[in-house]
Amino acid sequence: MNELATPAPAGSEPEAELSADARAAQFAQQVGQLRDAVIEKLTYSVGKDRNTASERDWFISVALATRDHIVNDWMRSVRAAYQENRRRVYYLSLEFLIGRLLIDSLTNLGLVEQMRAALSSLDMDLDKLRQVEPDAALGNGGLGRLAACFMESMATLSIAGHGYGIRYDNGMFRQTITDGWQHEYPEDWLDFGNPWEFPRPEVAHNIGFGGVVDAMPRDNGSPARIWRPSETVVAAAYDTPIVGWPGADKSNFVNTLRLWSARAPDPLRLDVFNEGDYVGALADQVRAESISKILYPADSTPAGQELRLRQEYFFASASLQDLIRRHLRQNGDIDALADYVVIQLNDTHPAIAVAEMMRLLVDVYVLDWDRAWEITQATFCYTNHTLLPEALETWPAPLMERLLPRHMQIIYLINARHLDRLRAEGMEDPGKLSALSLIDEHHGRHVRMGHLAFLGSHKVNGVSALHTELVKQTVFRDFNEIYPDRIVNKTNGVTFRRWLLEANPHLTKLLAETIGKDFYNDAEALKALEPLATDLDFQARFAGARLANKTALAGLIADRMMIKVDPNAIFDVQIKRIHEYKRQLLNILQTIAHYNDIRAHPMRDCVPRVKIFAGKAAASYHMAKLIIKLANDVARVVNNDPTVRDLLKVVFLPNYNVSLAEAIIPAADLSEQISTAGMEASGTGNMKMALNGALTIGTLDGANVEIREHVGADNICIFGLTAEEVAVRRARGNDARDTIAASPMLREVLESIRDGAFSPDDRNRYATLVDMLTYHDYFLVTADFDAYCATQMNIARRWRDRKSWWRSAILNTARTGWFSSDRTIAEYADDIWKVPVRPS
Repeated sequence: MNELATPAPAGSEPEAELSADARAAQFAQQVGQLRDAVIEKLTYSVGKDRNTASERDWFISVALATRDHIVNDWMRSVRAAYQENRRRVYYLSLEFLIGRLLIDSLTNLGLVEQMRAALSSLDMDLDKLRQVEPDAALGNGGLGRLAACFMESMATLSIAGHGYGIRYDNGMFRQTITDGWQHEYPEDWLDFGNPWEFPRPEVAHNIGFGGVVDAMPRDNGSPARIWRPSETVVAAAYDTPIVGWPGADKSNFVNTLRLWSARAPDPLRLDVFNEGDYVGALADQVRAESISKILYPADSTPAGQELRLRQEYFFASASLQDLIRRHLRQNGDIDALADYVVIQLNDTHPAIAVAEMMRLLVDVYVLDWDRAWEITQATFCYTNHTLLPEALETWPAPLMERLLPRHMQIIYLINARHLDRLRAEGMEDPGKLSALSLIDEHHGRHVRMGHLAFLGSHKVNGVSALHTELVKQTVFRDFNEIYPDRIVNKTNGVTFRRWLLEANPHLTKLLAETIGKDFYNDAEALKALEPLATDLDFQARFAGARLANKTALAGLIADRMMIKVDPNAIFDVQIKRIHEYKRQLLNILQTIAHYNDIRAHPMRDCVPRVKIFAGKAAASYHMAKLIIKLANDVARVVNNDPTVRDLLKVVFLPNYNVSLAEAIIPAADLSEQISTAGMEASGTGNMKMALNGALTIGTLDGANVEIREHVGADNICIFGLTAEEVAVRRARGNDARDTIAASPMLREVLESIRDGAFSPDDRNRYATLVDMLTYHDYFLVTADFDAYCATQMNIARRWRDRKSWWRSAILNTARTGWFSSDRTIAEYADDIWKVPVRPS
């Protein structure tokens, strides 16, 4: 334990043993130590005097002082994992949306108030400094945020976990909105360095691309395949410690997030440089470093597609080489790999790791094929996150044959043996064999990465109850018939401490004063709130905490958007990646209908509402960018119409990230979870907003199904087609002309869009969008429109019944503790990973 070790949060048993005077003395001692540590870092690490230091200098100093406090627990955790020879869990993810780490780390260390007091004595404000920290731009949305939640929960439960990903120089783009259009710029999160990471220059792995595969005889006469890459890139390691919540012994378990940065073996061709070709001399460096330059390069061109595949193989190969090295150093026997290692593939992005593991085991460690495949399957697990065909990655076989020739040989052999076994077991249906093949022969040969991940894993999981059943019935239906026990469900969860304790201190303070602090350790303890749901005094205090958050968000909106919103209005929030299946478009159409209704009935007593949107569209996703433009065009018209009288405001907040989410989620009254039923795997924003007391308006999709089960049907607002009804509706076709004709309100909305009411500068701007909704409404926006509008009207009526509204809001907070990522990770540990956990 280090000298600044702090007791568990107030209210836990160990601290209760201390007298008030002793606690005050301990607090004062910690404040003094932190103050000295920050000054030391400012002086000797940042090299600044107090009188000349900028806020960024102070932030770096505070971060480094906090990091020092983490390191002792980190070393202790690593030693424990080695001494106990624990089975390690390796989480491979192309995204880790970890957000800002200062308050996150201080919270789990139990040092937030001590650091606040230390900085106050130096005339600095912790809350201002936390705003200086850039968001780590390592993810896009729910997938990356889930990975970050899981890393924190693995540490909280003392699981020896390692995250592996890419250290993107720029990561997901920085979104700006100009004249309503999205523009993408590099995200500069690393411009001033990253105080949380530790470079590991001694940890570097060579990653090959291209070249040829030679066959050479081994001593026993069997052929050995020797891959001779034509290009080599170096993967350099950077480690970030991830702090868990303290256990009963008051100690923090700390795990490692290792991110790989791409480097050229020789960064400069000196001979070319001396010949005067200064640009050409850097060509190899530029090509190599492009791998870790940005997250999700546009794959609409062959070059972009190749770069994405290079990224995925780069981090998968580096991670496998690294974890095998660690295993051999401790256990010495590659044959025992599956006894000590489990690898979780977060979606299909790391699926090439299955072929890479076979290459390493067969070519490098000279295991026979059958034993190598047995180890591979026993080691890998795969999480499926989507039913969308375009998100279940496939790669053109010619591209893979050129870029990864040995891996294509391995994939072809895995597939041949797989199909041979099926035939030997009596399967003769060509259609069934084609569906089960790793190679899709339609429209040019493609490698099905989801199939490869499924076949190479011993467990495959969906991320909500509905999603898992749909995985069994749709994308992996044929595999599920052959391997009926392989697919299991693990409903997602969120790090409730971050999304309640850190993001919503007003509500947290109220809860702690009312039911104690047991929920800090176990989110299920929030159930103690249930008897207070009808208590009028508690309702008023709960509403007061929400109003404080809404007032703060209103200030942020005014500062960034120059739009004045009323904190007493309903804050109606949809914050997520912009995608047609998530149906921001449905929300916008209802907004227009509501706008039309306000103007048509000026004497009607209307509930004020603020529609808040945020999210990024993929750089090459034209329709998603057009939806953003429409949202901003509607906002411009609505917000500038004096006849609306502030009864409706529309806000699109640019550059959505974790920090912006932390400001929006505690202020949300209504959580929009309106995806087409059967298309959202889980969602985690729905969990975060329900935890903070927002009511959900949504379809029976993803985890909305389980949220309804937990909070009660009376405390969630469900509308629209079910997944089964969606399938039936699509089977009849996607032409929506009859649906539109049957809805005068929808017809009026679409006509106003088509006629240019929101685009007077370009009346044809949205013609293709309206045509899509009319003739090919695949996401059934029109089919659910009337039900959605009716539900929104019911919500407005419910808002007027304050006792009913706040009862439901309180019950949402009380009953969503089950959606903790601690629970999710405990289920993974028990059912899939087979590792013990520390009780929460």
